[in-house]
Amino acid sequence: MTAAAPLWTLAKDNIMQSYPAFTAVPARRAFVRPEPTLVHYQHPQPLYPPPPDPPKKTKPKREWPAAVRQYVQRSFATENSLPDISREEMEIKLKKVISDAAESETLHTVDWENLLLPQGMIQAERAVNPNYANVTSTWRDQIPNPNMQETNGFSNGIFSKKRKSSELVLEQTEQEAQPPWRSTNPRNAFEDRLTYPDKRQRSEVVGKNPSKSQFSLETRRRRFEGGANGAPSPLPYLSPKEDSPMQDVDRGPVIGTSQILEKKYFRLTSAPNPATVRPLHILEKTLDHLKKKWKQENNYSYICDQFKSLRQDLTVQHIKNDFTVNVYEIHARIALEKGDLGEYNQCQTQLRALYSHNLGGHPTEFKAYRILYFIHTCNRTDMNDVLADLTPVEKKASAVKHALDARSALALGNYHRFFQLYLETPNMGAYLMDMFVGRERLAALTNICRAYKPDVKLRFITEELGFESDEESARFLCDHGGQDFLEERDDGVRLLTGKIGNVFEGAKNVAFRKVDIKGQI
Repeated sequence: MTAAAPLWTLAKDNIMQSYPAFTAVPARRAFVRPEPTLVHYQHPQPLYPPPPDPPKKTKPKREWPAAVRQYVQRSFATENSLPDISREEMEIKLKKVISDAAESETLHTVDWENLLLPQGMIQAERAVNPNYANVTSTWRDQIPNPNMQETNGFSNGIFSKKRKSSELVLEQTEQEAQPPWRSTNPRNAFEDRLTYPDKRQRSEVVGKNPSKSQFSLETRRRRFEGGANGAPSPLPYLSPKEDSPMQDVDRGPVIGTSQILEKKYFRLTSAPNPATVRPLHILEKTLDHLKKKWKQENNYSYICDQFKSLRQDLTVQHIKNDFTVNVYEIHARIALEKGDLGEYNQCQTQLRALYSHNLGGHPTEFKAYRILYFIHTCNRTDMNDVLADLTPVEKKASAVKHALDARSALALGNYHRFFQLYLETPNMGAYLMDMFVGRERLAALTNICRAYKPDVKLRFITEELGFESDEESARFLCDHGGQDFLEERDDGVRLLTGKIGNVFEGAKNVAFRKVDIKGQI
C-alpha cells in the first residue's frame, strides 16, 4: 500500500510546471547565428476591473441671436458715436447689457431693435448721477489699452511692446478691408465673437489683411514722412489719452509755450505737455547757447542731453526745416568727435530722411561719412546700396571722392595710397577713419613682413603707415608684441620683419574678428 503524497509536494510540482526555473534553448548545430526566440509571459489578470473614464463635460456653444448681432453693429456704428463718450466706456456698457441678458436667459425676449444703445444709457446715467463720469473715467484709467504704445515700452504705467510705424500702415489697410461699422473698433475680440460666430467667417476677414513683412523696410523712413516743411506727420511714440488735459496727438502738432533755454531730456511716456515744449524761436536761441557752452566747457554728457531734448521738441512740434537739419548735423559732428557712434547713427538716420525733402544742409559731407562708416563696420551690403544711389554730381564732390578713393585703395590692397588719403581726410572724416586705421596698419604690416626681409627701418614704417613720428610708430609696434623685434643700430632703429610676421598676422586676425558697430558711450 503506497502512501499518498503530501499536499505541499503537489503544490510544488504544479508551481514548477507553471513557472519553470529555466528557458529551453535549442542546441546550436551550425555557425549561422540562430534567430532569437521570444518567450511570452502572461501577466496575471487584475482582481478588479479599472473604473470607467468619467464622461467629458462639453460646454454648450452659445448661439447669439441675429437681433443681438445687429444691436452690436449699431453700437459700433460711426454715426451713433458720441464725442463725450469714449469707446472704452461704450464697450464696458455693451458687454454688461449683453452679459446680464445672457445670465437671465432673456436674449430671445428682449426687444433689441428698440433697446437704447449703450451710448444713450451712459448719457441717461450721467444725467441722473453727475459723478458717474468721474467714477467711470478713474476706473477706465486703470485698464490697459492695447492700442496705445510708447517709445520706451510703457503705456499709462503698464509695460507694452514698442509700437512700430509698420503697424500704423497695417491698421489703415485693415480698416479699408473691413465693413464700415467695424472700422471704429479694429481687432475687437468681443465684437468679432458676436458678429462672426463662425470661426471660418472670422478667418476669412482676417485673411484679407496683408502681411506685416512688406512694411519692414520702411520702418525708419516713414518716421519723417508726410511732414516736410512743417507739415503734420504721425508720431507713433505718443499715446492719445482721451481724458488727458494735454493736447491730443490726432489733432495736429503740439505748439510749445515754454520760454526756458535749457531743459533735461526725458523720454515721453504720454502725450507732450505744451507748457514744457519750447517753440521754434526759443529753440533757435537754445542752439546758439549750446554752441557757446560746448566751446567753453566741452562737456559732452551735458551737451548730448541738451541736444536730445532739443531734437525731441522739434519732433513733437513736427518742425522739419533747415533749422532741424542744422541741429542734427551739429549733434552728429559732436558725437563723431567724441566717438559716440550710437548717437551719431541716430542723427545720421534722421538726416537721410530730412535730406530727401531737400531742406538744405550738407548732404554730400554726411554721405561721405556713411561710406567711411560702412568701411569701419565691413558692411558690404549697405555699402553697395550707397554706391548705387550716388549721382555723378555727388561722386565729384571732394568729401565723397575721398571716401570712394579710400574704399578703392583698401579693396585693391594699396596700403600706401590708403594712408596718404588718411592724412588728407576732409571735414571730420578722420574721426571715423581713426576707428579702423589700427587694424589696417596691422594688415599692412603683415604684407611688409612678407615683402621686406630680413629687416626694415623704423622710419620707413612711420612714413608708409601714416604715423606722425617714430615714437608713435614704435609705441604701436610695442603694443602689438613687437618690443622684442626692434634693434637699434648705427643707421637707426630697425624692425626684424623676418621674425615678427606671425605676431602681426595673429594681431590682424583678432582685429578683424569682431567690429563694434554700436560704440555707445
